[in-house]
Amino acid sequence: MSKYTERAAEIRAIVEPHYNCGQGTAMPFAEGKGLSEETMRDLCANFGSGLKRKSNCGALTGAITILGLYGVNDQETIDDFYKAFADNHDGMMDCGALVADNEAKGNAQKPFCDGLVIECVELVEAILKERNLI
Repeated sequence: MSKYTERAAEIRAIVEPHYNCGQGTAMPFAEGKGLSEETMRDLCANFGSGLKRKSNCGALTGAITILGLYGVNDQETIDDFYKAFADNHDGMMDCGALVADNEAKGNAQKPFCDGLVIECVELVEAILKERNLI
């Protein structure tokens, strides 16, 4: 595990306060851009539960936020990022669909969402390392 995935796992393990999947994905990268984890927590407060609407996965939203913060905004990279995630989840990128599919397989939600956070952190980290941004 990298320092980013370790921190994401630590954040997601905190029971009170609960940190949503977007916060868990974004907060480990905050200090690298001179932001506090608290600022990133507040910025991503509404990313959980698919932007509180079971739409776009909060971990994905947190990841895209970090890529933008680090200046990664070219269409090809963003498309590749989304494709990598979607390929791992039968094309699904919405919270509602991802959670429903996971539950239909008889799995618990929290460990599944924790895994999505780690997956997104790893994808972001790979992109940022490739560009020598971290």
